[in-house]
Amino acid sequence: MANFSVNAANKYARDVVAGKVEACKWVRLACQRHLDDLEASKKKGFKWKFNRAEAERVCAFVELLPHTKGKWARERRLLKLEPWQKFIFCCVFGWLHKKTGLRRFREVYCEIPRKNGKSVIAAGVALLMLCADGEFGAEVYCGATTEKQAWEVFRPARLMMLRTPDLADAAGVEINARSLVIPEDGSRLEPIIGDPGDGSSPSCSLVDEYHEHDSDDLYETMLTGMGAREQPLIFTITTAGSNIAGPCYEKRKQVCAMLDKTVANDEIFGLIYTLDEQDDWRSLQALKKANPNYGVSIFPDNLQRSLADAVRYPSRQNAFKTKHCNLWVNAKMAWLNQLDWDRAAVPGLSLDDFKGQRCYLGVDLASKCDIADVALVFREKDENGRDIWSFFNRHYLPEGAVQGDGPNQEAYERWAIEGHLITTDGEELDFDVIREDVKDIAGMHQVEEVAYDKWRATQLAHQLQKDGAEVIEVGGGIQTMNLAMRELEAALVSGRVRHNGDPLLSWMASNVVAHEYKGCITPTKESGSKKIDGMVAILMAMSRALMAEGAPRSLLDSLSDYDEPLAM
Repeated sequence: MANFSVNAANKYARDVVAGKVEACKWVRLACQRHLDDLEASKKKGFKWKFNRAEAERVCAFVELLPHTKGKWARERRLLKLEPWQKFIFCCVFGWLHKKTGLRRFREVYCEIPRKNGKSVIAAGVALLMLCADGEFGAEVYCGATTEKQAWEVFRPARLMMLRTPDLADAAGVEINARSLVIPEDGSRLEPIIGDPGDGSSPSCSLVDEYHEHDSDDLYETMLTGMGAREQPLIFTITTAGSNIAGPCYEKRKQVCAMLDKTVANDEIFGLIYTLDEQDDWRSLQALKKANPNYGVSIFPDNLQRSLADAVRYPSRQNAFKTKHCNLWVNAKMAWLNQLDWDRAAVPGLSLDDFKGQRCYLGVDLASKCDIADVALVFREKDENGRDIWSFFNRHYLPEGAVQGDGPNQEAYERWAIEGHLITTDGEELDFDVIREDVKDIAGMHQVEEVAYDKWRATQLAHQLQKDGAEVIEVGGGIQTMNLAMRELEAALVSGRVRHNGDPLLSWMASNVVAHEYKGCITPTKESGSKKIDGMVAILMAMSRALMAEGAPRSLLDSLSDYDEPLAM
């Protein structure tokens, strides 16, 4: 068998690594991994081998399938895989275990912007796993949280089979309204909403638009249900989304850790098309980097028109960034740039590095059943006399809320296990735990002031005052927040912010929406489930530091006496 597809896939990988094909960091790392593994596979100690014939067979199968929409479907054209798509199919299906001959990759995560042929890839995988994987009694599910989304993969797969009667006859496929079935061995392909249910044994699960899932129930049920299969495959294909506390973003982080070799995982394949940190999302060159099918299924005029709208109308920017740039944003009108915030993370940054140093504390208390936060804010000077801000947060939640049924429950459980969330016994928050922690902080650092929200923390403030703390009542209006928010904006963009990468705080940072009033801003949020308490605590402490240690007089003079409760 000729190696046309394999050669194209390998050339794509080499061109990406060499910079001949412009691609983001994560695509470059995925391509480098494949090329490195090809070299490593020549050695006896490497347990994987690349089977060219199998990779070619898979690509040839997919290219026998027809288009299902648009002018190419009208002209009855067959699929023609682009080099980047061949790279995916060749890697996922070409890498095998040297001894067993079984597939190497059990999990696949592909993050690709809209209109880049995701349905072609997903439908091709679905039909391949039904008809040509050699799995007796194959069970292939197109999983989603809504019926509409579940049909986004199943519908084109069904249409492809209807328009390829020779394949249906050869494979013995019976085409039904809601399923494709092979009666001879009971194999089936069908859409499914939620869990597949008891008794199911998926050989392949396709998870489309994983970013829309609030929990990982479907993914984990599919994964655990595959235990009886020799070489199962869970294939996730999605765009970026707007919930960095959700399971999709968590899976993305696992893939990134694998690609940059922070965590070894030989059995997951990941490919993420997006922008690099330094890229300007308004640049056409950057958009080409994020959209591998630019000029093929992505029509330049349409993309440029969408870009112009996003630049012209700020309300459309975040949708454009997620759908066309594959950038993760949380709040629809997020205040901070997520890339800027992520760039400020300093791995290994610890409170031990700041022992004995001056700091300001912000204490933000919600109801007794919700998250409370204590923020430590350190203000230093660099060699140019600029302010450098370092943030550390402690987040608190009663155990009853962690174990409840709220929209963030899975994320809370994960953060508690990882040590990012402090839980207190019972159904209500134990403020004594926070009081003791503040006393411990005061023993390690020189706490100048404790800023507290006058609308909720008066009792705790009085207790802290008895403990010897300098407590300052802080409101949530323009005079308090605008100054701190403007400074944080500028500091973040100019690289003057440091934090330790706390994922819970990163989530809160992405939830903050800026409410503008007469040219000044205060923090708010879109909904009750999108918490911002940690950021509010930081802003309160920053406000006190700026007031006490100097802030631009012109800005202070411009602030009104307007004050209002914090928007929790």
